[in-house]
Amino acid sequence: MLISVVLSFRNEADNLPELIRRLEEVFAPLEYDYELIFVNDASTDGSLDLLLGARAKNPRIKILNTSRRFGVTPCVLAGFDKAAGDAIIYMDTDLQDPPELIPQLIKKWEAGADIVHTTRTIRKGENAFKMWLTRQAYKLINGFSDITILQNTGDFKLISRRALNEILKLDEFDPFMRGLVAWVGFNQEQVFYERDKRYAGVTKYSLLRSLNPYKEFIRGITLFSTTPLYFALLLGMIISFLSFLIFAGLVLSPLLAGDMRWTWDHLHLATLLLLGGIILFTVGILGIYVGRIHRESVNRPRYLIKDWIA
Repeated sequence: MLISVVLSFRNEADNLPELIRRLEEVFAPLEYDYELIFVNDASTDGSLDLLLGARAKNPRIKILNTSRRFGVTPCVLAGFDKAAGDAIIYMDTDLQDPPELIPQLIKKWEAGADIVHTTRTIRKGENAFKMWLTRQAYKLINGFSDITILQNTGDFKLISRRALNEILKLDEFDPFMRGLVAWVGFNQEQVFYERDKRYAGVTKYSLLRSLNPYKEFIRGITLFSTTPLYFALLLGMIISFLSFLIFAGLVLSPLLAGDMRWTWDHLHLATLLLLGGIILFTVGILGIYVGRIHRESVNRPRYLIKDWIA
């Protein structure tokens, strides 16, 4: 039987030699054959040359080069399309997730699990504020969505062939991978571990420098729930009712004792600003959904392959 490991990366030359060494050591005592599918997201740092050199020593290393930069999820899906394994493991290449955990994932799969999540009990080297934001984001996603996504469970998982075949049928242009894996169901298990610091280099997903965390949050909500649309409708109804009360107050103010003109003028201005903000907010929510519909209807491929070195 064959185990496929899919590794999407961009500019990870500092990590690849150590990653390959540790993966080879992990699989050496196992009874399974394996393939390491490296999906190169248009790297510019010499990563490809390193992989070609490693492949000359180990033909189980396979390389897929994209035609341009497409992002992590499209590259993972590209690797899934090429994977021939009876079970498929996908993980990052920064060595925060230890390859030595793979035998435990395989044991869970052998015992009948179709999807094995890795859940972090400790996240070393992570910013405390970022972790707090991540926890709140998961709460919001799970509160809005029709599915439950496990907290502290990232992109290091084992997926059985039958579960992967169902995932590949979901032909979404801009998918939320963690949500898709949860959505397909089947028998899902967890393995707990302590996440290490990045082995070398700097993260590509800084909270302030990268849009990826925010995009993932929006994907998580909008792909699996229409609740934000109903929330916008409810908010509009509430604000409309409050606006009616304010309008009634403006009409009745001359009947009130004293001169209330100064107070009502400022309240009126504040109300207009509030309504303008609410309109922009609700239009923004609608725009996200309309934008997703547009991308799906255009029906472009999620990625383009420059070459496949198998």
